[in-house]
Amino acid sequence: MIKIIVGTNRQNSLSNKLALIYLENLKKMGKDAEILNLQDLPHDFVFSALYENNGKNNLFNNFHQKVKEGKKFVFIVPEYNGSFPGILKSFIDGMTYPNSFRNKKCALVGLSSGIGGGGIALSHLTDIFHYLGMHVLAFKPKLAKIEDNMSDNLLTNRLYMELLQSQAEMLIDF
Repeated sequence: MIKIIVGTNRQNSLSNKLALIYLENLKKMGKDAEILNLQDLPHDFVFSALYENNGKNNLFNNFHQKVKEGKKFVFIVPEYNGSFPGILKSFIDGMTYPNSFRNKKCALVGLSSGIGGGGIALSHLTDIFHYLGMHVLAFKPKLAKIEDNMSDNLLTNRLYMELLQSQAEMLIDF
């Protein structure tokens, strides 16, 4: 089963809407997938589940278990302040080092309000995943000016839809 991780905890995020679109693409290809939405993390997990508290927060443990069981991931990564959201870094820091991600595979999708499409954020995240031993698919769609390319929870940019479709196909074969 492919795990799609929404890389923000912002309510009603465009990242979540893109995750739903990606999930539908995978289902149309006959692949099982599920969304792990960081907005569903326990609000205090940075204090109640990390470091000396590892294993003590049952709700976070459920997220951790799903990551440990996963073999392939898609990270939907919004650009925040020239990088990716801190909640995503904290989530990664809460995983067992290095075995939660080592020798697993992932695809990254960037999105931004600006013209970069989250390219710098994807670069930062790629560096972290390489350090952890995760294999990162080289094809990383960067969806710029995302608000201008979505309407009513639908991606209206045909090229963006094709990029996500192509990446999903590549991830399946990865």
